[in-house]
Amino acid sequence: MAIERTMPSGNAGERDMLEGWLEFHRQTLARKCEGLTDEQLRTASVRPSRLTLLGLVRHMAEVERIWFRKVLRDESAAPIWFSEEDPDGEFHLTEADTWAHAHAVWRAEIEAARRNAAAFGLDDLAEGRTRHSDMPPSLRWIYTHMIEEYARHNGHADLLRERLDGATGF
Repeated sequence: MAIERTMPSGNAGERDMLEGWLEFHRQTLARKCEGLTDEQLRTASVRPSRLTLLGLVRHMAEVERIWFRKVLRDESAAPIWFSEEDPDGEFHLTEADTWAHAHAVWRAEIEAARRNAAAFGLDDLAEGRTRHSDMPPSLRWIYTHMIEEYARHNGHADLLRERLDGATGF
């Protein structure tokens, strides 16, 4: 089944617009991975980079977790794949790493993000702090940052997917 991607409304209110673009980018990354085998998803197809589509999905699960659990709600949410010893652990894959597991974790983090964000207004400040500032960001800032994060990595996903099987434009 093809993953549906919904274009955000061109005249929605601010919150609906931000949530719409964030969801659009989440759906875009899922579509870039659709129909590939675990082996393809683990393949670093743009040498010399070691970046993979599966690594990007795992990274975005970590990013969702950090911004919507740790920063927004100040939850004690340990990293899933990275550590102090391996700060890029989400990108370091083994043969045992699967789409099914990474996708389930990513979807669970997206659902947690939606639940946590629903309790905040756009101007409400996060309950936690970032490692870059003592000033908590607003939900609006977090949404904007997440859209930027997905957009940047979806550009990477475009190149990775095209090198894997020639697919473009989705």
